Amino acid sequence: MSTIPRRKDAWGIDLYQYEGFWCGSFQFEGMLSAQEHFKPQPNQVILSSTPKSGTTWLKALTFAIMTRFHVDESTNPLLTRFVHDCVPFIEINIRSSPQKLNLDVPLVATHIPYTSLPKSITNSSCKIVYICRDPKDAFVSLWHFKHKMSGKEEVSAMEDVPLEDALEFFCQGLNACGLYWDHLLGYWRASLESPEMILFLKYEDLKNETVFWVKKIAQFIGYPFSLEEENKGVVQKIIDLCSFEHLSSLEVNTSGMVRSEHGITFKNNAFFRKGKVGDWKNHLTPEMAKRLDQITEQKLAGSGLTL
Repeated sequence: MSTIPRRKDAWGIDLYQYEGFWCGSFQFEGMLSAQEHFKPQPNQVILSSTPKSGTTWLKALTFAIMTRFHVDESTNPLLTRFVHDCVPFIEINIRSSPQKLNLDVPLVATHIPYTSLPKSITNSSCKIVYICRDPKDAFVSLWHFKHKMSGKEEVSAMEDVPLEDALEFFCQGLNACGLYWDHLLGYWRASLESPEMILFLKYEDLKNETVFWVKKIAQFIGYPFSLEEENKGVVQKIIDLCSFEHLSSLEVNTSGMVRSEHGITFKNNAFFRKGKVGDWKNHLTPEMAKRLDQITEQKLAGSGLTL
């Protein structure tokens, strides 16, 4: 790690440049470990995203879809276990406890860019579901999330980063997963080349047409809803179970804590802020929003992808 370029992000956390993007030291080590050791199951489902793009919601929905044959909405582990404990990240959990990936449910998640995914995934028949979000909302959500982080000791600098400064780092790609637009374009282009392997979702579409997209996800990953299930309201029950309002009110998500191995703790409720589309309007100035929109238009030009 001493031989590769290093910078700090807006909160003073070290980032390392690897395979064309910036990543944190813990993420970097975990990614290398995953590239070397991760072996997907034949029916593996991978959920991918950048942070704060709908990851928690997608995890909950997919977990509920895949476990519905064994538990119902009143006994689902999501009621008593933190969502991110139900669906582990390969670059985090495989580094610390590889045995945790011996799961009854072949479902894992990642923030790794497509070009850096383990070859065991890209060369396999794994199904990948990717979710992206309007970068304005993703940035605002990330900024709020960072302000809820705490280390072993209080780090006041993490509470004092102005929105304008954080935006500058975001636009330069000085974040844990690199430049936001490069991340989503990697999966977008791969989904065009292999639509049977990668389902590309937009958070806004999932919010606006939840029933349609939940059924689409289930069909894509090989867990389609039967007509009988639809008539019994199973789809809506899963949506209600995984709704922001329901999950954010559960005791496990209001009082629990996640402690990472690199000294940072997260309150479980930090993963549940608003879940709204367009909340950026309450935080960004017109100039800031225009800058992000201009980058989006420039980066996505000619790709066929619109946000």
